[in-house]
Amino acid sequence: MSLNISLQPLLALLAGILILVMPKMLHYIVAVYLILYAIIALVR
Repeated sequence: MSLNISLQPLLALLAGILILVMPKMLHYIVAVYLILYAIIALVR
């Protein structure tokens, strides 16, 4: 379970960095983040 807890903040950090580097890709980054977040939540 601690793996799932530490995965979500890392995922959010990665998404934030990608948004800063590639702002035109915002929609895709947010969509991928939400999908991965939901998968992690379902697996928990």
